[in-house]
Amino acid sequence: VQLQASGGGVVQAGGSLRLSCAASGRSVRTYAMGWFRQAPGKEREFVAAIHRMGGSTVYADSVKGRFAISRDNAKNTVYLQMNSLKPEDTAVYYCAADAYLNYSSLRTQSEYDYWGQGTLVTVSS
Repeated sequence: VQLQASGGGVVQAGGSLRLSCAASGRSVRTYAMGWFRQAPGKEREFVAAIHRMGGSTVYADSVKGRFAISRDNAKNTVYLQMNSLKPEDTAVYYCAADAYLNYSSLRTQSEYDYWGQGTLVTVSS
C-alpha cells in the first residue's frame, strides 16, 4: 500500500486542522492505521491509531480528548481531526499502515510496515 499524507499547515493555538492519509491499493479497512509525529529535536512518537475491521481506536495521553482518528472506506482515507491545538503539537505528522497488527501493538511504530511522507503542522502561540 502507498500512503499520501496531507493537510498540514500553520494554525494558531486553540485552532483546528484535519490531516488526511490517502491509501492506494488495498482498503484501509484491512489495515491498522496509525498517526505518529516528530517534533524538532525529538524522537518520533505515537499519536493515534485505528484497528482494522472493527475500528477500535487508541490515543496518546497527550492528545486524548482533542484529536480523533477516523476512516472513510469509500475514499480509502484515514483522517486525524486535531482540535484545541497547542504549540507543543508542532511536528511533522506521519501516517503508517500494517496489515497484521494486533490491537496491543498499535502504539509501536516499529511494527508498522508502510509509511507515508510527513506533513508539517505548526501551531503558533
